[in-house]
Amino acid sequence: MKHFVTFEGIDGSGKSTISKLISEKLRSTGYDVVWTFEPTDSAVGKYVQECIRSQSDPFVISLTFIADRIQHCKKIQQWLDKGKIVLCDRYAESTYAYQAAQLEDQVKNPLKWLQSLSHSRILVPDRTFLFVIDPKASLARIQHRIELIPFERLVFLEKVHRNYLTVSKGKRFVHLDGTKPIDELVRLCYEDILR
Repeated sequence: MKHFVTFEGIDGSGKSTISKLISEKLRSTGYDVVWTFEPTDSAVGKYVQECIRSQSDPFVISLTFIADRIQHCKKIQQWLDKGKIVLCDRYAESTYAYQAAQLEDQVKNPLKWLQSLSHSRILVPDRTFLFVIDPKASLARIQHRIELIPFERLVFLEKVHRNYLTVSKGKRFVHLDGTKPIDELVRLCYEDILR
């Protein structure tokens, strides 16, 4: 059984909806579950959101994301120590995928640089689900949002999508087709978590 599970994907991939539904399904069958997210709602997490809205320097955004995650990991570890299942909507791979796209003209190897900043400072999930969807389809899903953030643009999301595919290799990762029916994706994730 997996206790720390993260959900990744570009905006509009369905990860938030599905992770919430899975947390509800696990609770309804008697599991003690925490559903959490990044950036968090802590003071640092709120500052991350402000940095995104105000289009701060990409280095500032990257470093505040990582600071927020280091703090978040302390809470996650406490929940895990109590035997809870922790589901997290966005985690390290989001930072690697999004911020590497922002930093591509400013750092020689932004993916490697960002990963090196987090190395040994954050928890490694038992499973990471990546919801794969074409950026055009994802944007069509989120066009109704009142205000799109700067990251929600096609050319940028195409870079993020490529970065996600680059960083999500290895046994921890499961790639899922984000266009499949929600109930099917919930079932696949739920069954995998309990294995």
